[in-house]
Amino acid sequence: MHSTPFIQSRFLIVAALALPAFAFTAGCKSTPATSANTNGGSDIATDDAALAARVKAALVADPALKVLPMSVATYRGVVQLSGYVDSEVQIQKALAVARGVPGVQSVSNELHLRPQ
Repeated sequence: MHSTPFIQSRFLIVAALALPAFAFTAGCKSTPATSANTNGGSDIATDDAALAARVKAALVADPALKVLPMSVATYRGVVQLSGYVDSEVQIQKALAVARGVPGVQSVSNELHLRPQ
């Protein structure tokens, strides 16, 4: 059998090793990440998705544009229109409609004329 001093010395060794490990991990407490942007990353994505939906709705509401296969992408308020249209007039109309949607900072034109 082990004597009491042996058990006490083992306990002191374990405690001496465990205490620094405990103190170190207690300092590694998790905190919520903050963003330099006041909205946060997920809010930007949500805002961009909502803006894209509003631009798409505005394009579909226009009878001359609703039948055209256009894609709308947004990033931080910048809207990109892409796809193929039949005329330069349709390109200018689509750009004007997109610019008229509240929240649009700028519009990037990636619309192309369909090959004839």
